[in-house]
Amino acid sequence: MSKNNIPSPDQDACCFPVSGSRSQPDLKRKGASPFLVWVLATTAFSCCAAQAADPRKQTRPVVHHNTGKAAPGAPVRSKAARPRRATAREALESESMQVTAHHVPHGAVTTVSSEALADAVPGTNPLKVLARQPGVMFQSDDPQGMDTWSTQFYMHGFLQNQIGMTLDGIPLGDQEFHTFNGLNSVNAISAENVGRMDVSMGAGAESVASTSNLGGAVEYVSSDPKHKAGGLASQTFGSNSGFHTFLRMDSGDLNKSGTRFYVSYMRNSQDKWKGGGDQFGQQVNAKFVQPIGERSSISSFFDYNLTQSYLYQDMSFDMLKNGGYGIDNFYGTPNAYKKAYLSALSANGLPGGALPAGYSKMSDPWDASYYDGALVERDYLGGLKANLALTDRLRWESVVYGHGQYLRGTWANPYVSSPNGAPLIDQATVTHSQRFGFTSALHYQIAHNDISGGVWYENFHTDVGRFGYEEPLLSDVESGKAKPVNSVGELPDPYATLWGQNLNSNSFTAFVQDTYHVLPNLSLHFGFKSLLQTVRGGQYANDESYTGVGQIAGGSITTAKAFLPHFSGDWHFLKHHELYFDIAENVKSYPVQAFKEGASPFSVSQSAYNQLLQNGGLKPETDWNFAVGYRFTHKYALASVHAYRTNFHNRLQQVTSGSIVNPVSTVANVGGVTMNGVDAGLTLMPVKGLSLYNSISYNHATYDNNVTESGTTYHTKGQQIVAYPRFMYKASLAYEWRNFSAHLDTQFLGTRNYSYTGDMKIPSYWIETLGARYRFGSLGKYSRSLGFVQNLTFEFNVYNLTNTKYISTMGENGVPMSGDYQSFLVGAPRQYYGTLKAEF
Repeated sequence: MSKNNIPSPDQDACCFPVSGSRSQPDLKRKGASPFLVWVLATTAFSCCAAQAADPRKQTRPVVHHNTGKAAPGAPVRSKAARPRRATAREALESESMQVTAHHVPHGAVTTVSSEALADAVPGTNPLKVLARQPGVMFQSDDPQGMDTWSTQFYMHGFLQNQIGMTLDGIPLGDQEFHTFNGLNSVNAISAENVGRMDVSMGAGAESVASTSNLGGAVEYVSSDPKHKAGGLASQTFGSNSGFHTFLRMDSGDLNKSGTRFYVSYMRNSQDKWKGGGDQFGQQVNAKFVQPIGERSSISSFFDYNLTQSYLYQDMSFDMLKNGGYGIDNFYGTPNAYKKAYLSALSANGLPGGALPAGYSKMSDPWDASYYDGALVERDYLGGLKANLALTDRLRWESVVYGHGQYLRGTWANPYVSSPNGAPLIDQATVTHSQRFGFTSALHYQIAHNDISGGVWYENFHTDVGRFGYEEPLLSDVESGKAKPVNSVGELPDPYATLWGQNLNSNSFTAFVQDTYHVLPNLSLHFGFKSLLQTVRGGQYANDESYTGVGQIAGGSITTAKAFLPHFSGDWHFLKHHELYFDIAENVKSYPVQAFKEGASPFSVSQSAYNQLLQNGGLKPETDWNFAVGYRFTHKYALASVHAYRTNFHNRLQQVTSGSIVNPVSTVANVGGVTMNGVDAGLTLMPVKGLSLYNSISYNHATYDNNVTESGTTYHTKGQQIVAYPRFMYKASLAYEWRNFSAHLDTQFLGTRNYSYTGDMKIPSYWIETLGARYRFGSLGKYSRSLGFVQNLTFEFNVYNLTNTKYISTMGENGVPMSGDYQSFLVGAPRQYYGTLKAEF
């Protein structure tokens, strides 16, 4: 890739233009109907998905008991008896169907409903709502969880890249920032359009299209278009100039067959709560549903996402102690470029260098603040789904999808000089990815058996490289002749390609499963999954003076497992009591990430890659999961106990040191992990409208081996795994009276190991949130002229009610074997949000 051929997000040749304005969506409907917009978007998608990434072109889960009221944090009761087959209208009208229990062939699944998601601030990451469940942890440096650099999601000790995720059957792949085989869920669908989330916290389902579900699965289901024409408008105002706008228009039924669609637009913007700059995103979703007969349908989903965000600076314990909680990059502060310029002179030992006041107290003052760091991402995602009843007993489900992505992460690097003599550069890691695939499965019911079998295939191609951009001389900036590089805007031509890689992957999985209903209240399940993935990669550029290596890793690796079994059982032995078990073997294919960007074989030098292959240290991560649980469901109380054990083998981790702009990074097989844990939850509903929820989680997950790295042995055996606490406690008090409702939530997270040896730990903390809502209903009762305004609602939310200072995300730049390192982010202080929304 030539240096003059690197497109900015506003330069590529996609079918849809990217507007420079933040005040409107990029899909303009000038005189066109919403239906025409949807048709154009869906028809053009395959072109856009390819072009967007081609460098040549450039919870409070809700469970209803028999009173019909909602209970926060409650366990889900699975129905043991096989449900009757729904009519077409019942099967397709998801908007009117309240999910109270969800029984699938692989056992009980916790369902997070749209009502639970609505309790949070509009636009909040649904995974943050899911984190109200026991054993689940979500971290981010922003209150809504929208900053994808900082989002971190754990479920029973498994990180987000070890959990399978899908949207309407479309695989979302690994959920880490530097992933190539997927899309972060918050960028795949607006939170307001999520109909529900089906969550397996145990072994996960063999039918889920994923190569990474070691520890469960999260399946997003988008809401369907409504049968009645109408719209929804929601506006949120928040601290730090926070604005969240959501608009949705539903066509209603267009004909007797029930053809319908919706189009929505979301805009989210908030200034950073420290430092300067803002975090901006906008998103367009569209969904089309065409019923076929009484029991079949064809649907399609489209997503366009644009993110432009200035990022918070990563921190270390030294920075936190000597620089303070509020230290950040210079951008947006007085004389920002001058401070960054003089600091870079100091970092390089050049005359005239100077550090800002107080920075000399830190052991590494030059990495404490850069001029800026930013993220730009643009995605096009689309899928077509067929759900066809071939006979009364046989159903066929298939999904065809495509995804194109442009992703750019930038940091001002104070250690490399620009060709013009400026002591710093702007470095950008630019990714163009495109992936296409399909899933297809048959479901057959006969006698007491529910039998399914299916396949999934996906190909993705990625071109990723790091490029250097010249920053101006300080004298030119001060005289007005030049401006610093605009990290969220259009970039100039790079002066150098620092390194570059091409990666290509083909993935194939197949599954067969059978659920046998022994009795109306007892079901047993057996299934297995087969997985094959081949990845090929190599460098196309390498500036040895920058990378420090002669060649970046290249070659071909294959993950293959022919038989991954899964057993489960579900027994409702009394009216309100349920027992279940779940056992499975799983594998995660080798992570695919770029040079120094993750725990991937392609993230190291060629010599390190060869050494991994020769020594037999390169093995895919595998595990055996065992779980057993009990649930009690009653009118006045809901209770659950879930115990689990995991034997984890060949855990791959990224071990880092040095500067975060160009770290010394290795990938290590840290051996096995043995994990034992238990969750317990209790919801009391003593009177109508009142519920009190409490849960505790204990997780004892320790490394089985010591690790030897570069001739040094680190005593990691017996240490708790990094980043995940042993103890968590969560509670919620909710009350509803007529049109008013309110909730108060609290959460305690225990200490987390920051280093593998456990000599550095993240302190424990408490955090609380408060929310209230009042429904005014229709305004027609106040004024006839306003009768078209329905369900007017006002909401008020407070995040971090007690203004706790705490460390949130950790390990985003890798984890040290021992000691301190610049790889954590602090959480946001108290934030206020007010929302007004109405339907039409």
